[in-house]
Amino acid sequence: MGLQYSEYNKTVPTPERLPPGTPDIEIARSVQPQSILLLAQQRLGLPADSLIPFGHYKAKLNMAHVDTSSRAARGKLVMVTAITPTPAGEGKTTTSVGLNDGLNCLGVRSSVCLREPSLGPCFGMKGGAAGGGRAQVIPMEDINLHFNGDFHAITTAHNLLASILDNHMHWGNEVGLDPRHVYWRRVMDLTDRSLRYMVSGLGGAAHGTPRETGFDITVASEIMAILCLADGLPDLRQRLGNIIVGRRPDMSPVTARDLGVEGALTVLLKEALLPNLVQSLEHNPVFIHGGPFANIAHGCNSVTATRAALALNDVVVTEAGFGADLGAEKFIDIKCRQTGLRPDAAVLVCTVRALKMQGGVPRKDLATPDLQALRAGAVNLERHIRNLRRFGLVPVVCINRFPTDSDEELALIQSISAEWGVRAVTATHWAMGGEGATDLAQAVLDQMDEGTPEVQLLYEDDIPLTEKIETVATRIYDAASVDFAPAAKRQLEEYEQLGFGHLPVCIAKTQYSFSADPSLRGAPSGHVLPVREVRLSAGAGFVVAVCGDIMTMPGLPRRPAALDISLDENEQVTGLA
Repeated sequence: MGLQYSEYNKTVPTPERLPPGTPDIEIARSVQPQSILLLAQQRLGLPADSLIPFGHYKAKLNMAHVDTSSRAARGKLVMVTAITPTPAGEGKTTTSVGLNDGLNCLGVRSSVCLREPSLGPCFGMKGGAAGGGRAQVIPMEDINLHFNGDFHAITTAHNLLASILDNHMHWGNEVGLDPRHVYWRRVMDLTDRSLRYMVSGLGGAAHGTPRETGFDITVASEIMAILCLADGLPDLRQRLGNIIVGRRPDMSPVTARDLGVEGALTVLLKEALLPNLVQSLEHNPVFIHGGPFANIAHGCNSVTATRAALALNDVVVTEAGFGADLGAEKFIDIKCRQTGLRPDAAVLVCTVRALKMQGGVPRKDLATPDLQALRAGAVNLERHIRNLRRFGLVPVVCINRFPTDSDEELALIQSISAEWGVRAVTATHWAMGGEGATDLAQAVLDQMDEGTPEVQLLYEDDIPLTEKIETVATRIYDAASVDFAPAAKRQLEEYEQLGFGHLPVCIAKTQYSFSADPSLRGAPSGHVLPVREVRLSAGAGFVVAVCGDIMTMPGLPRRPAALDISLDENEQVTGLA
């Protein structure tokens, strides 16, 4: 394609030849990171004073040094999404990193934009989320554990608003908040089911006003979404002031601006708004910023990081969380709608094991070749391809290869994809790094050579909120209908009366099925989507529809990953994956 290829002549670092099964953290440690200041200068053309270093290998980018105006040149945007995942995930982040490394191997000036890992799944299900194998981002331990403090800033800002709200009620409640209609809960960046529902303010008048409340995980915070969608500090402050924390007895909304706290919240988030720059194992630039989950939030990295990367590169790879029914839909209908950004290409990640699980194979048997189950489970892949076509995107299917995959199984996926008019490419970036993703990278470049896609939003702004939810449910999930709980339907009507009917919808549901029932695999149709409650995120600019049993404060699994994380005798972290 007509790109300006990078003149940076680099030698791709090769991790030490470690035995099969070597933990990701040991692979990451086998590569010496490059100075982040040198990398930014050589790869992105950024002067040293454009970065705010956090040690030698990670930094924040001062946006004053980056022209993101509409007049500036903009790179091509590649959205990476996936089929419905297994509980272990299908390597979407790993593929995003590998694809970016593959593009750089071909000489393309490219960066990747990812979300920051949350400590919740890090100590719960996954044990880490910075890629895997030889397609990782480093310094791996720092990225997974605290990073540059963004999540702590978001958590603190969110809880400051909760504290100011309760304090305001304690000292006379001048704005007239109704304690029965206070919506702002607290957050923490861990998973703890015991905190989902509680009563605060007990112990007498000196300790506050008793009310029902609870905790959500930080990634579900509206402030997380605001940070990821804000276009600069003025927009950040405006959005923070728009947060609705509760209602008065006449049901009129009370905002953070009414409490006078939007300035303090902006101060807490001033540095957090700046995108973070790190590197892959192959010393390619990686922006990691923001971290909303796509099952309970909008699931995309920050607008700030995306715009910065597009201004500094010819191609930018970015991920959309979980399956295409969640992350890709929200990427287009929320992030693209609000920003004017549009993907120039899409990659749909799948694995043999996930398709066999969708075809009914138990998790313990996924390593056994089974063409019949693979064919049965391929309906899930087909549904995701169809859905992406609804948005005007013809995806490149990436088969993220595992050692147990047979050649026959890989050929079957390629044949099925061809039946649907898309190209499927096998990639081995987990084992080989960028070299194992050059075929995928070339396929993406070829797809972009075919012209700029006409990306279509799924629904218009001016239709009712209930109709927007029904449109996503019937057209993307293949539901027959939506069952709105009476309170949810009443809330949606109130939101429209308050002037928020133009907002897009963000559906919170399980990531393990097209339905709200995680046990329904494959491509279920004709089901009913139950909406049990809705939440107005006026600052972020969307309405959340909470479906089925999905929780905005997850719980830990039977054996949390935290039980395997520790320090060794050399004080190095062990157990991160």
